[in-house]
Amino acid sequence: MPVETETLEQRLKAQALALGFADCRIAPADAAPLAGERLRQWLDAGHHGDMLWMEERAEQRGSPQGLWPDVRSVIMLGMSYAPGRDPLALADVADRARFSVYAQGKDYHDVVKKALKALARWLVEQQSGALKVFVDTAPVMEKPLAQGAGLGWQGKHSNLVSRAHGSWLFLGAIYTEMTLSADAGERDHCGNCRACLNACPTDAFPSPYVVDARRCISYLTIEHKGPIPEELRAGIGNRVYGCDDCLAVCPWNKFADAAAANRAFVGRAELAAPEIADLLALNDAGFREIFSGSPIKRIGRNRMVRNAAIAAGNSGEPKLIAALTPLVGDDDPVVAEAARWAIGQLGS
Repeated sequence: MPVETETLEQRLKAQALALGFADCRIAPADAAPLAGERLRQWLDAGHHGDMLWMEERAEQRGSPQGLWPDVRSVIMLGMSYAPGRDPLALADVADRARFSVYAQGKDYHDVVKKALKALARWLVEQQSGALKVFVDTAPVMEKPLAQGAGLGWQGKHSNLVSRAHGSWLFLGAIYTEMTLSADAGERDHCGNCRACLNACPTDAFPSPYVVDARRCISYLTIEHKGPIPEELRAGIGNRVYGCDDCLAVCPWNKFADAAAANRAFVGRAELAAPEIADLLALNDAGFREIFSGSPIKRIGRNRMVRNAAIAAGNSGEPKLIAALTPLVGDDDPVVAEAARWAIGQLGS
C-alpha cells in the first residue's frame, strides 16, 4: 500500500507548534466579511477614543484585501499566555499594584513576531509565494479572522475565546498569496453567560460584544495620555497597566492549561505584586531600567506614575501621601493633577 504523506497544511501546523504556538488554523482571505462594517459602526460611535489610527486606516483594516489585494489565504496563530496564578488575587491588596497578565513577561510583539518570521521562512522553503506577517501593530482584524479560521470566537468581551485555551491567546497572522486549504470557522459558544460583562469595573460594555474603549481600564491606563476622567478613577482600583477582569472570569478558562503557555510569558517576580509607593518614585531612567523588554515600556514613565497615583488615591492608605507629595510639583501636569487628586482622596 502507498505511504500516506502529510499535506502542506498539516506540516505547517506541526511546525507552528514546534515554534511555540499553541494553535494554528487557516482561513480564506474573505473569511470575515462583516468585520469592516462592524468596525465602521464602532468608529462612528466614537468607541475608539483617542486611538485615531483605528480610523485613519479603517479601509485597510476592514478586510485583508484592503491591506494587500493579492492575499488569498490567512494563517492565524495563537500563542498561549495562560497564567499560573489567579489574575484577580491582588484585587483587595490596597498598597500593591496590579499589572495585566500579558504584560508581566517578555514583550509579546517581539516573541510572536520572531516565531511568525521563522514559520514564514519555513513555508516559503516548502512552497514559493509572497507573504506578510503581522502582530498587533498593522491594520489587521485579528479576532474576526481568527474566528473565521476556527481558532476561537469573539466573546461578549470582544476578545477571542478558545475552547482549549480560554481567553489567554496572543494572536499573529500571516497573509499569503498561496491558496491553502481552509479550516472550518468557529461558532459562538457564549450562550447566555454574562460573566465578563458583569465583571467590568467601569461598565465599558454598552452591549454584548461591544467595548467602549473610553471606559475600558486597559485603554485608560495604556492608550490614554491625558487625565483619567474622575468618574472612572474609583473603578480602576489598584490597576496600573491594563485589566484582566473580563478575561479572568470567563468560564472557558477552566480548560486553559498554564503548562501550555509559552515560557517567554511567565511573569517576572518583580511585577507580581509591586508596591505602589515604589512606582510613584520612578524617574525616567528607573522606569526604562525596570521595564526594558516589557510591553509596559511603551507607555513611558509619566503614564505609569499617573496610573500609580490613581491607584494610591484608591488605596485608602494615608501612608502613601508621603510618596505622592513630591509629585504635586511634577514637570508633567497630568502626573501633578493625579497626585493632587490622590492626596485629596487619602486626606479626606
